Amino acid sequence: MDFQVKALRGREIFLLDISAAHVDEAIAQVKARGFSPIATKIKSTSFINRSNKKFPLALFSQELLALLEAGLNLVEAIETLAEKEQGGEIKHTLDSLLQTLYQGQTFSSALELHPATFPVLYIATVRASEKTGDLPEALGRYICYEQQLGVLKKKIISSSVYPILLMAVGGLVILFLLGFVVPKFSKIYEDTGENLPYLSQALLAWGVFLENHGKEILIAMGLGSVGLGYGLSRPSLRKWLIQFFWRIPALGKRLRVFQLARFYRTLGMLLKGGTPIIAALGSVTGLLDAALQIKMRQASAAIQEGQPISLAMDQAGLTTPVALRMLRVGERGGKIGDMMERIAAFYDDELSRWIDWFTRLFEPILMLLIGLVIGVVVLLLYMPIFELAGNIQ
Repeated sequence: MDFQVKALRGREIFLLDISAAHVDEAIAQVKARGFSPIATKIKSTSFINRSNKKFPLALFSQELLALLEAGLNLVEAIETLAEKEQGGEIKHTLDSLLQTLYQGQTFSSALELHPATFPVLYIATVRASEKTGDLPEALGRYICYEQQLGVLKKKIISSSVYPILLMAVGGLVILFLLGFVVPKFSKIYEDTGENLPYLSQALLAWGVFLENHGKEILIAMGLGSVGLGYGLSRPSLRKWLIQFFWRIPALGKRLRVFQLARFYRTLGMLLKGGTPIIAALGSVTGLLDAALQIKMRQASAAIQEGQPISLAMDQAGLTTPVALRMLRVGERGGKIGDMMERIAAFYDDELSRWIDWFTRLFEPILMLLIGLVIGVVVLLLYMPIFELAGNIQ
């Protein structure tokens, strides 16, 4: 298969024609020539977004760990994993890893040929284990790391399911009232509109408008949904939304704690694996918001100048009072990596408590607001009937 690769060398961009069996092999050839690939396409087709590949990294790590602990060496373990695959992206990735290992290169070097599949953190963990010869232990740490992150994510998702379901059902009920019931009542009251209360007149006017322009409103809502989906797919808009949420005092504080928890857990895992502190800080840069990335670089520069980790983190604003004390204890005991993981666990517990508190407060408030809106709509619709009944009496 023929590929065209857009690559960078120095400050110049080149278009290279590569013949390879798979896109990963084409990229490997480009890197071997000293280029940095930017984008890849099959000739006469559009550019491929390689980030769409779905490689089960967690499952791969667990299976590889099990095979290594069973006594197989690394090459035999990956050969075993490749043999059970029938084809597709997973098979191609494993075959590419094997070809690189057959050439005598390290496992981390093989992983680096697939940056869209294996994150920088994973590669750094494997590279650190190659120096100490404890790849199974490193894989175990990474699996544990992913599971700990997954626990908090599942907590957030499970806590948001009921409020989202409640808003969806409440919104559908309100739309049904405004889009179907109100127009029906507007026909009943159209001859007595002047005698109706002002709010009832406004509601019924909306019903008449909706009945007359329902198709246009539906089209506008559809276009608005498409535009919203497109906007959310743009990195610039997502970045703006994140910055907006960061400006909300209570929410911004929790977002900062969430990012610091990931930062400390990842950094602690790398340090326990033997990665030097400066290299570890460089590997976790992408986990932080843009503002915190600047602070992290300040902390890294201070550590390079010889300052203690706790002092550098505190001066850069990457600690809380509790985290600062725990970092100092870790420095004195020589277990800074273990202490960073404990800091992350402390932050996770704090976030879990806040999520529980917020959910218990938000759900009844949300139910009250939805019930209030539905009640007001129904009351305005039936108010003329109540007045008529009173006049008859």
